[in-house]
Amino acid sequence: MRAIVITKPGGPEVLELREVATPEPAPGQVRVRIRACAVNRADLLQRMGMYPPPVDVPQDIPGLEIAGEVEAVGSGVVELAKGDRVFGVVGGGAYAEAVVVHARTLAKIPDSLDFTQAAAVPEAFVTAYDAMVLQGGLTAGEVVLVHAVGSGVGTAAVQIARAIGARSIGTARGEAKLARARELGMNEGVVPVAAGTGPGFATKVRELTQGRGVEVVLELVGGNYVPESLASLSEKGRLVLVGLLAGARADVDLGLVLRRRLRVFGTVLRARPLEEKILAAQVLGGRLAPLFASGALTPVIDRVLPLEKAGEAHAAMAQNEGFGKIVLTT
Repeated sequence: MRAIVITKPGGPEVLELREVATPEPAPGQVRVRIRACAVNRADLLQRMGMYPPPVDVPQDIPGLEIAGEVEAVGSGVVELAKGDRVFGVVGGGAYAEAVVVHARTLAKIPDSLDFTQAAAVPEAFVTAYDAMVLQGGLTAGEVVLVHAVGSGVGTAAVQIARAIGARSIGTARGEAKLARARELGMNEGVVPVAAGTGPGFATKVRELTQGRGVEVVLELVGGNYVPESLASLSEKGRLVLVGLLAGARADVDLGLVLRRRLRVFGTVLRARPLEEKILAAQVLGGRLAPLFASGALTPVIDRVLPLEKAGEAHAAMAQNEGFGKIVLTT
């Protein structure tokens, strides 16, 4: 089968299309003929040698989410059959024509989505739903602050907030992305401005919430955004740390955390144990897929490229100018 291989740590040029062995499913696994996969920032970090994959997945083939058809079934699998259209999050190996994965970590694709659309869903929407709703406890009537609102997770988050009856405030580097996010259901937008040693947005966020602040922050940027995010929270607010685009360190006012009784916690999807990945697939199939089928949620795709142009896709993502997901087709 064809696959994109990381030949050595480096820039997009180290990605190479090669012929590799087609994997065979073990008991409990299925092999999926991948029709489309999506690009994530974790793929860029893995390519640069900064984010090693789990030991049980291909070490040199990146990619975290897939959409395709079951083409081979291992012993003991009863949930899926050959020919089923499936999508899901994988630990690695998605930039290929096939991958083997535990059957219960996949969900069936709604009839309303084609493979390209489906590939743009699993990582972004499961991450957003899990972080905001399951861990952050976001409920109807509350307000969530979503950073990097034009990213895959950001565009998913504002749609999920709307679907559950919550209000969303998004941040982006320019008004153009905010305008597009409003079309997805974002209620208010803020362009962070320079304030002291970092971005300034907390004052505007508190103005938009009549001084109260937001109940949840979906922190996709990290670094010097974190102090402002904490200042944007209401009493007993929750900050869920998902991304570190701006860096892994921040100067935090712990007194503020104490006085407002704030909660700060982090989350990852890729490194979870199998039982938690199965639960994530249940969220995808049981809670999110019906919302796609009804039209309440929709995938947001920035561009679609063939698998052999994975390097071009990485270069485009590194520019931070896109809106939504970049999808590769096989």
